[in-house]
Amino acid sequence: MTENKFSKEAYWKKNLKLLGILLLIWFTVSFGFGILLVDQLNAIKIGGFKLGFWFAQQGSIYAFVLLIFVYVYKMNKLDKEFDVNEE
Repeated sequence: MTENKFSKEAYWKKNLKLLGILLLIWFTVSFGFGILLVDQLNAIKIGGFKLGFWFAQQGSIYAFVLLIFVYVYKMNKLDKEFDVNEE
């Protein structure tokens, strides 16, 4: 029983660590690049648009969608590692 409880605790610890990392990346891209660093990024242009504007309007959305796929991939690996996968 204690071994199973340890596995659950280790599983959730790794899950929360992954969530924390992904949320930090999302925060950095959306708030950091889109708001805090917008003036510095606006000095760079991509396709005629200022990079700070692009991050505020599009970059954070793309990053969020990419992070969803990363989360699914990493959680599937974690589920298999702790034998809680759906298969």
